[in-house]
Amino acid sequence: MAPAATATVRTLKRDIPFAWEGRDKRGQRVKGNSLAPDESALRVELRRQGIAPSRIRKQSQSLKGGRVNAADIAIFSRQLATMLASGIPMVQAFEIVASGSDKPALQKLILDIKGDIEAGTSLHEALAKHPLHFDDLFVNLVEAGEQAGALETLLDKVATYKEKSEAIKKKVKKALFYPAAVVSVAFVVTIILMIFVIPEFQKLFQGFGANLPAFTQFVINISEMVQHKGIYLAIVIGAAVWTFLYFKKRSRKMREVLDRIALKIPIIGPILNKAAIARYARTLSTMFAAGVPLVEALESVAGATGNIVYEDAIMKMKDEVATGQRLQRAMQARGIFPNMVVQMIAVGEESGSLDTMAAKVATFYEAEVDNAVDSMSSLLEPLIMVVLGVIVGGLVIAMYLPIFHLGQVVG
Repeated sequence: MAPAATATVRTLKRDIPFAWEGRDKRGQRVKGNSLAPDESALRVELRRQGIAPSRIRKQSQSLKGGRVNAADIAIFSRQLATMLASGIPMVQAFEIVASGSDKPALQKLILDIKGDIEAGTSLHEALAKHPLHFDDLFVNLVEAGEQAGALETLLDKVATYKEKSEAIKKKVKKALFYPAAVVSVAFVVTIILMIFVIPEFQKLFQGFGANLPAFTQFVINISEMVQHKGIYLAIVIGAAVWTFLYFKKRSRKMREVLDRIALKIPIIGPILNKAAIARYARTLSTMFAAGVPLVEALESVAGATGNIVYEDAIMKMKDEVATGQRLQRAMQARGIFPNMVVQMIAVGEESGSLDTMAAKVATFYEAEVDNAVDSMSSLLEPLIMVVLGVIVGGLVIAMYLPIFHLGQVVG
């Protein structure tokens, strides 16, 4: 019984990422990254591969190098697709990609997948073990490529899809980040004025012996409230933000309401609509080109739009398509797709080139998002400067009004 227990313990021992250097059978220097239970086990494995290790060091398993994000997965997809298309064996390709990454978290993810593949697991099954980084869409496309014997081609499509998706996300974030950043700076500047600058003016005004203008007194009252109750206001605001984010993450109904409101916000709403349509068309094109049946493709497409309003509409379209209705009719019935998109999809269905027409729709709306973001930035810059001027200028005027009045009295 004892030997069996020992074997079980060894099986459950966790692998550790190592970076190694050495020389191969031809005497050339080689280096790479590998997972192993310990250094001695790694030395044995390297010698079995014909490599004489000269240096082995344990890599940090912390996420100090940063968490793996969607942009990292897009780059990984492109690198893997390029190497497999060049004829590099899959395991070696994973070694090269891992050694080229400076993120410990990403290195560990890649080496975990490599270890599963070396153990005989298919690529899509190895990816499916990491759902935080590889969604159902990614896994399904890779599985379709493996089954069709065209993994390199499908990985190239996946890489293109991820790159386009990340580009559109960055554009939308850019559209939202700029005004949010400026408003945040304006808030911080206002708080600093309220806490440090206005009290100095207040001390000066106390020696005037006269009533202050109503606007000045109003600003001073706000300043006193911020000074004496600011910590409580900060706690209340912080708790409100935390509660909002908590329920937003867990309540689908709340997210649906917020998504509907976001789509109707002037300037930003049209950008979000175009971005959702671009993601819908790009994902549909990629899935259909990979040979995934339309009904199954629509289920993955729904989750890729990034908006619950579109997600619910596409799931209803999927049900209608499953009963034999054409995709064009199902889209038209939803009332959220522009007529041009519906007509181009209709042409694609009739001509048997749905993937091509969907790709053209995606390209058009991705360009529309780019133009809309650039136009919005140009429009918001002067508008935000006006808002900042009104806020800061209003505070300055409020502080100088008593001085102006005093000058008039003396005159």
